[in-house]
Amino acid sequence: MKIVVGITGASGSIYGLRLIDTLRQAGHEVHAVVTDSGWRVLDYECGVSREAFAQRVDVLYDNSDIGAAIASGSFRMDAMVIVPCSMKTAGSIAHAVSDNLLTRAADVALKEYRPLLIVPRETPMHAIHLENLLKLSQTGARIIPASPGFYHRPQTLDDLVNMLVGKICDQLGVEHDLFARWQ
Repeated sequence: MKIVVGITGASGSIYGLRLIDTLRQAGHEVHAVVTDSGWRVLDYECGVSREAFAQRVDVLYDNSDIGAAIASGSFRMDAMVIVPCSMKTAGSIAHAVSDNLLTRAADVALKEYRPLLIVPRETPMHAIHLENLLKLSQTGARIIPASPGFYHRPQTLDDLVNMLVGKICDQLGVEHDLFARWQ
């Protein structure tokens, strides 16, 4: 599959990194776009530079390049995942405000009826956040809150990250062994 991964400035960049690594290990092609705030959070939370990040993906786009391939409905992506997704980005997509490449690519996914997975990482949420997520869900996006479960008895932070990334992979139809399934 060809999957676009967007990373915004919400906390939880580790989810995006783990997803990218998992997809690449499974043999999928990963195209990525990162917002300006996303770069700051990637550096702060994970110590990952643009150069190191670029080595993890097949294609990295500049978020200001609104003419990039992923901005077009003729680009044949199989799915897009925004992880983590800030409330600013969710609101922009919910209201079809395509003011950068990431929001335009998400708008394209919706208009072309391709899977769009939104992984919000915000707490608490107020009514406008919830309304925007509801609007996205009603438009066809899948909402996967960054709230890992504990039924698999996690022992480490990696166990928690892997559980959430495994849930994203389940939605994409990507095989994985990131967490023990309920038996």
